[in-house]
Amino acid sequence: MRDFELEKHFSKWEFAARHHMTASDAESMSVEDLLQLAGPEARDDLLGSWLGYTETRGAPDLRTAIASTYDVCAPDDIQCFVGIEEGIYAAMRVLLSPQDHAIVVVPNYQAAETVPLDICAVTGVPLHADAGWQLDLDALRNAIRPNTKLVSVNFPNNPTGAIPDRATFEALIEICRTHGIWLFSDEVYRLLEIDAGKRLPQAADVYEKGISVNVMSKAYGMPGLRIGWAACRDAEVLAALERYRHYLSICSAGPAERLAVAALRVRDKILQRNRALVKHNRDLLDRFFADYPNLFEWRHPDGGCVAYPRYLGADGVEAFCTDIVESAGVLLLPASIYRSELMETPVDRFRIGMGRKGMAEGLQAMRSYLDRRHNSTAAGATSHRA
Repeated sequence: MRDFELEKHFSKWEFAARHHMTASDAESMSVEDLLQLAGPEARDDLLGSWLGYTETRGAPDLRTAIASTYDVCAPDDIQCFVGIEEGIYAAMRVLLSPQDHAIVVVPNYQAAETVPLDICAVTGVPLHADAGWQLDLDALRNAIRPNTKLVSVNFPNNPTGAIPDRATFEALIEICRTHGIWLFSDEVYRLLEIDAGKRLPQAADVYEKGISVNVMSKAYGMPGLRIGWAACRDAEVLAALERYRHYLSICSAGPAERLAVAALRVRDKILQRNRALVKHNRDLLDRFFADYPNLFEWRHPDGGCVAYPRYLGADGVEAFCTDIVESAGVLLLPASIYRSELMETPVDRFRIGMGRKGMAEGLQAMRSYLDRRHNSTAAGATSHRA
């Protein structure tokens, strides 16, 4: 498999750049803040936790807490992992063989296509920018082969924030059902929708061959816990996922499980806080991009805490993202990070995050950079800052 371009980029810049403006998670909190929110029982549970091995499936009360976030799935339908990357890797290895064919949406989180590509034939189905990044069902239907085993989707999408409407999602499920295809649904940004009316049901709840994966990292803002999971109502698949995990992490860290249980029990408060921050930052981005119409093309993401605006500058998005991090300490992700091996992808976009604090300071650094650069290079771009 080729290098994970996003992680290579973050290895260089994530903790070196002054303004991390492309983070894909919501604002995190300290252990102390979480325990205060969750109450004394959570503190006692953490301090009394056993530092031995934990269950490969995940602690029973953790799986119960996770199952409570689903409408249909029960604790026995949950398999825990260390983060979401392990879950993606294990699921693809369990479900796919060299004789199979998989379909993935593009653009995507790189592992969604890189891991299956290491196993079998893969076809990309585009999310078209000029159609609001909506799923192309005709392209999906045309991509299906007799040996198609799995369709992989990610909604709200990383990096675009796109969510298909309910009718399109239901049509997707019906297509998969008709052909007996597994639907692998990465739902890590679900629950961060500012408009709850755009929120989709979870695939594992509504489709018997649906696998929903999620994690504490994104909507809950707790990547340090490294707690992720897969929800699936097929007992054989879950058993296979457990067996595959025996070769990977074996189990999760006990203290992390205790903290994840505490967080899930007060999830409404955490999610309310995080959605409010996303909305606040989105409003700041609205005003910022409106001031530079000749440099950026901006539209609201449907959900999640990342967006994928277009850069219109003559220097190109790769040069822009390199120069702004090196000279102004502003970290963005250029389009090359989302290059696909399956089809052409936009080359003039960058990912910006809106789930963390510090947005105003980061945007001010971007303003200073853009205005300074305009004054010195003036490549036909005009600032319209009020």
